[in-house]
Amino acid sequence: MTGVRRTTWAALRARRRPLGRLAAWSVAESLPALLSGLLVARAVDQGFLAGQFATGLAWLAGLAAAVLVGAVATGRVYRSLGAVVEPYRDELAARVVNGALREATRAGGRPDSAAVARLTQQVEVVRDTFGGLLLVVRGFLFTAGAALLGLLALSPPLAAAVAAPLLLGLAVFAAALPAMVTTQRAQVAAGEELGRSAAAALTGHRDVIACGGQDRIVAAVDRRVGVQAAAERTLARMAALRSLSLGLGGWLPVVVLLLAAPWLVGRGLSTGAVLGALVYVTTGLQPALHALVQGVGAGGLRYAVTLDRILRSCPPTGPVVDPSRGLTIAPPGPPAELPCPAVAVPPAVRVCGLTFRYGPHAKPVLADFSLTVADGEHLAVVGPSGAGKSTLAALIAGLVSPDCGTVHLADTPVAAVAPEALARLRVLVPQEAYVRTGTLADNLLYLCPDVDEATVAAALDALGAGPLVDRLGGLAAEVEPGTLSAGERQLIAAVRAYLAPAPLVILDEATCHLDPTAEATVEHAFARRSGTLVVIAHRISSAIRARRVLVFDGDRPLVGSHEELLRRSPTYRELVGHWQDPAPPAHRPLSRT
Repeated sequence: MTGVRRTTWAALRARRRPLGRLAAWSVAESLPALLSGLLVARAVDQGFLAGQFATGLAWLAGLAAAVLVGAVATGRVYRSLGAVVEPYRDELAARVVNGALREATRAGGRPDSAAVARLTQQVEVVRDTFGGLLLVVRGFLFTAGAALLGLLALSPPLAAAVAAPLLLGLAVFAAALPAMVTTQRAQVAAGEELGRSAAAALTGHRDVIACGGQDRIVAAVDRRVGVQAAAERTLARMAALRSLSLGLGGWLPVVVLLLAAPWLVGRGLSTGAVLGALVYVTTGLQPALHALVQGVGAGGLRYAVTLDRILRSCPPTGPVVDPSRGLTIAPPGPPAELPCPAVAVPPAVRVCGLTFRYGPHAKPVLADFSLTVADGEHLAVVGPSGAGKSTLAALIAGLVSPDCGTVHLADTPVAAVAPEALARLRVLVPQEAYVRTGTLADNLLYLCPDVDEATVAAALDALGAGPLVDRLGGLAAEVEPGTLSAGERQLIAAVRAYLAPAPLVILDEATCHLDPTAEATVEHAFARRSGTLVVIAHRISSAIRARRVLVFDGDRPLVGSHEELLRRSPTYRELVGHWQDPAPPAHRPLSRT
């Protein structure tokens, strides 16, 4: 739990000013707890028992005024509390989102279904319990402290008689906390495992039904439900320990006061003082202790265990690779590397001895595959469906890790590069283009937010996206992804990639929903763009436009020009015969400018 303490203290230290305001209003809020017993004692002794009814009412009026001041301060307390809690909640939410994206986008990473539970449930649990803990701990310190000060002013022996059982109850509660933490941790872990199990069952329900595995999956989920239910029952039993500490610290002082009252009165303590002491215990100490025990025993344990879970699942961001400022390698390390021959000028892409399969017993999609793409080259990748074209794109982009072999981009090992730095080396545009709700400018510029208007206008003109921008109402227009066609979404994604600072662009069938003319416009624009272009082609025209073509010809991938592959590759000749283009391309491979 060291990380929990460190994170909590860091959050509190970062908000000293709001905490100072919270403490100041807490002092005002505790004014009734400080004065209640004293004013009641004065009202009884100097007023009602002395036959001075008006005097007694005057003392009670003073108590009413203190209560009004405390009520006003309570409203300010909640306002100050929000200034502490809400920024902390935002920090945790950002940490969970960043951790989930980092895991999903790192080389070999996979989407984490438990991240949804952490974001929608666990972060809110931490927020609510953190705020509750601040309230109850602050309330106990100020209220109990004020009540004890009042008791001390009223009668030092009474203060000692009340403080002893109060400290005993707190000691019992503190001794039980470790067991409570362990139980709470088991309950949170069981809930998360149940979420993973249910998510996996729902995701694969069609395969489960097809294989007749319903009973087995239901039994597996049922076991998770049983584990969580057992954890919940154990957690409920912990409430008995809280009740014991509350009885010792909250009710035992009342018993002590009642038993000691005759002895104290016989030694000169007034009736009003005894009644005032009971007021301090029953309206100050007892409610404050009850709130502390219930708040820390329930909310505090949930806070500690849930925050610990978040911190373990979402570690802080480590070092990244920035090729423009020097190389810093971040964990985890790459798979076993095969040596590649040194070159004078680093190529844009260097793949050495690459082997990849989708399962330990599956046939390799790529086996001992090597490829070099020179800086500034335009390469098209073609082959039958399922040959491994998109897999190669994902491996080059660092979205999946090879079983063996290495991938280097500009002489930087992809497996050792953090996602943020990898985004500065390459941009991948998949077949299903991503467009988010927001303005058109938001969708085009989030990879390069500092680009100037002239550059954006030039990109829109180069890719033929001007008419689309005009139809949508300009760059400031709001975009609803569901109202766009698949081709329009692909065109927006193409402009975004064109503007990105990455020198390597990978188009993985990224223009398949565009007509041949629009596709040619997009590819010609990328061919003229500074950098390297790799196109996973779905039309033969894309292969003809490229300077080199990689064809997956059975187990022997071949690389060459369009004319060379027509002579050397039966697979390529077959693809050329089967692919039909309504508008044959009018351009041969472009030279770079």
